[in-house]
Amino acid sequence: MATITRRKTGYQAQVRRKGYPTVSRSFDTRKDAEKWARQVEGELDRGIFIDRSEADKNTLGDILKRYLAEINPSKKGAVCDAIRINRLLRDKICTLKLSALSGKALSQWRDERLKAVTGATVNRELTIISAAINIARKEWGVHVENPVSLIRRPEGNRPRTRRLSQEEEAHLLHACTATERDRGRYTGPSNVWIKPLVLVALETAMRRGELLSLLWSNIDLTNRVARLEDTKNGERRDVPLSTRAVAILRDLPRTLDGKVFPITDDSLKKGFVRAVQRARESYELECMERGTNPAIGFLTDLHFHDLRHEATSRLAERLSNILELSAVTGHKDLRMLKRYYHPRAEDLAKKLG
Repeated sequence: MATITRRKTGYQAQVRRKGYPTVSRSFDTRKDAEKWARQVEGELDRGIFIDRSEADKNTLGDILKRYLAEINPSKKGAVCDAIRINRLLRDKICTLKLSALSGKALSQWRDERLKAVTGATVNRELTIISAAINIARKEWGVHVENPVSLIRRPEGNRPRTRRLSQEEEAHLLHACTATERDRGRYTGPSNVWIKPLVLVALETAMRRGELLSLLWSNIDLTNRVARLEDTKNGERRDVPLSTRAVAILRDLPRTLDGKVFPITDDSLKKGFVRAVQRARESYELECMERGTNPAIGFLTDLHFHDLRHEATSRLAERLSNILELSAVTGHKDLRMLKRYYHPRAEDLAKKLG
């Protein structure tokens, strides 16, 4: 039976039925309260009632906060996802009740967000929103339709095809070690681990996270194998080491914590960015001294992850069997492996004769 009660700020409708939980909701007008009560009683009569009280009480922000605290820490991309969630929590859309989070509201947010960031970024944020809502539906008793499934996903970014030329590599490696000023030129970061990280990345095609989690106890220099216990796809992987990779690792000092590269992800990011910038400045200064124009795009738009693309392309020239190549890089999907293999047209032309 429905009861409508006058409140200071409006009206409260409450429906009681034996065998069902009591449900209530507040409204601005009595008419809306009565309409809702009739709808609930009709659903109870037909046996299709769904308790939406949790969806009415919780905002998207509430769900994301709980997801951040309870679910996200166990995920592999916890650090990056935490940054994205905290960014989302500052957005107005997180103030909406889940019951009011419609496809229209989400699509409007998507379009506004695309004015500031790329489609790939919006897709990652939509994935997080969708995951949080699905957990809330399945485990937290929040009965609501997932609006992410109702809207169009923006187009992702084009796959990166950035390759590293021999001259770029030479300047970059020099910038990873040079520490002296020469007529205003300063080409080196203070972090001594950047150069070996760059070299091993180019030799093995390991991901940044795999390199930073690498332990000496998992490296067999005699058999030239590095074992990765925890990879992106959740499976253990043995990475073969080239002669050059073994030589680089042999020369590295050992640390008490057993890590091969005892630096943080943030330190690597900043150190690599500084090395690229200083390498570019050094190259431009050399061009000025020679009286030549710098090559367009020299050491621009280069990310550490591009080294994995470069390494994969180099390995593909030595490993003609695609299954062998995927075993080294850790790609389970050959379509994804294709995104990392970027043969140079001039190299293919030489093979053609």
